[in-house]
Amino acid sequence: MPIIEFFSGKGMDWKLNLSVLFLIAASLTSFLSNAPISFRKQIVWIIIGVALIFLISRFDLRPFINYKGIIFGIYFLGLLFLAAAFFFAPSIRGARAWIALGDFRFEPSEYMKFALIILYSVFFSRKHAAIARISNLLVSFIYFAVPAALIALQPDFGSVAILFLIWVGFLLVSGIKWKHLLIVILIFSILGVFMWHSFLKPYQKDRIMGFLFPGRDPLGINYSVIQAKTAIGSGGFFGKGFGQGTQSQLGFLPEKQTDFIFSAIIEEWGLFGGFLVLAAFAFAVFRIIGIGFKSQNNFGRLVCLGAAILFLSQFILNVGSNIGFTPVIGVTFPFLSYGGSSLLIDMILLGIIQSVFIRRTS
Repeated sequence: MPIIEFFSGKGMDWKLNLSVLFLIAASLTSFLSNAPISFRKQIVWIIIGVALIFLISRFDLRPFINYKGIIFGIYFLGLLFLAAAFFFAPSIRGARAWIALGDFRFEPSEYMKFALIILYSVFFSRKHAAIARISNLLVSFIYFAVPAALIALQPDFGSVAILFLIWVGFLLVSGIKWKHLLIVILIFSILGVFMWHSFLKPYQKDRIMGFLFPGRDPLGINYSVIQAKTAIGSGGFFGKGFGQGTQSQLGFLPEKQTDFIFSAIIEEWGLFGGFLVLAAFAFAVFRIIGIGFKSQNNFGRLVCLGAAILFLSQFILNVGSNIGFTPVIGVTFPFLSYGGSSLLIDMILLGIIQSVFIRRTS
């Protein structure tokens, strides 16, 4: 196949691509205004990511479902990355979450989200008719629990929460019975109490208590959320304009290119700009779900639904933390927040989704 055909975009869902490109453009505009260094770095990752979308979409990935060695290799590679991060990664902001190679930093937990989606797509496509069996539920739980334990040791409970939501999401789309789901919720409620008393560090407990009591410690644990709300409220309907956001420009809004980029965008572009971002994201997710339902095989369907579960989980936890509806646990907004690891994984998933779309009727 000539190299030009790989990057032609023939047969791809361009409505999905354009909605994602809008989110990327919104993020770059925010970086250019508030974090010029992040802008330059993110441009490189975007170019690589776009190339991966075009490249991956050209391949028919359906036969890989029959190669268990490759599927489990992807999964175990993620476990190897996590173990390497725990033992050899430098401590950055109190967490051993990044493998550093010179100026390049790779976050294994982001790769693990992708690996778990691929593994679950194969596992549940084969076991969906017998998902109610306790043995299948237990095996699917182990696939989640092993990487979750390694990530919790970093510690990074935001990524643990995302892996948990991926697992529960796959159970739901695979037709788990409600009584079994209630048992899962009960078990994790008990586990949550145990972790609170035995594993959570004081600052993690403070974040949860700050979420439950928004007025507590406004200059400490609730400072970030208060500043994020202030940025959103001060933006009005049309915002203050490019480079005019006082909370972000004067340094009051922390993590303005990652955790709180949504607040930074609304401060400069107002509720109208925030609505456009939300509309573009919602449109992209609905397109992904639609592609999944149109797929003629379970693997393609579950990959799309798994990606939608991942994107929605990250969106809810990220935007929720900006407006005080969820605790601040360091989760990115898909395609919007700064970060090479998360963006590349999102782009790889998008490439797989486009491959499913191109071959949806065959």
